[in-house]
Amino acid sequence: MADSVAGVVLAAGAGTRLGPLTRLRPKALCPVGNRPLVDHALDRLAPVTSDRAVNVHHGRRAMEAHLTGSAPGDPPHVSAEEGEPRGTAGALGVLRDWIDGRPTLITNADAWLRTDLVAFAQGWDGERVRLLCVADAARGDFGPLRYCGVALMPWSEVGRLGPEPAGLYEASWAAARLAGALDLVVHEGPFVDCGNPADYLAANLAWSGGPSVIGADARVAEGSEVVRSVVWPGAEVGAGERLVDAIRAGPLTVLVR
Repeated sequence: MADSVAGVVLAAGAGTRLGPLTRLRPKALCPVGNRPLVDHALDRLAPVTSDRAVNVHHGRRAMEAHLTGSAPGDPPHVSAEEGEPRGTAGALGVLRDWIDGRPTLITNADAWLRTDLVAFAQGWDGERVRLLCVADAARGDFGPLRYCGVALMPWSEVGRLGPEPAGLYEASWAAARLAGALDLVVHEGPFVDCGNPADYLAANLAWSGGPSVIGADARVAEGSEVVRSVVWPGAEVGAGERLVDAIRAGPLTVLVR
């Protein structure tokens, strides 16, 4: 699809529930499998479109520095939201001129999942909002299905969104749901919403298949033990320490119980 589809990574959130990790870096820069979440999101979009944007607000300077210098592929368009954050719908409203009439493939930076978005986009009718969901009756957004952070929206929906703060469900998807115009696709693979430390740890262990994830330049002393844990790049585990179900991030240790 090259650049006939606009790709947008939503990455402006404050990450309050992921604290205290987000005191050290923006949520979208927290690593899963030693790579920032935003890089995983950009990789998801890359097979479908080469034209990608990332909205930023919280941690703006760190996000901009990463996106212009370290993110994979060609630098994405950076949409810096001034003043208050605009929410998921307002983010697209700010980007409306950049999107410029194209259908838009959206993914949340804080969603970790393995999926083929080429397959997700194939067969789309170009008219209905298509959402990727997982079966999760306990936390379902649409009956027994839970939204898992990927959406494909036609310009007819995106083009009417304004830059004022609003969410996509309230501004678009709720009405489409009532009209029977939502196209819900079930994702069968792993998915974790990295909203809190427990889920963030779960995403890393899902990435690794179970073993602890140790940052490339982390220092783990001989005689220490690291079990089902994450050690960020640059962090240290001292001799005799035992980390179990924990996240070591710089000077912080977050225990997940």
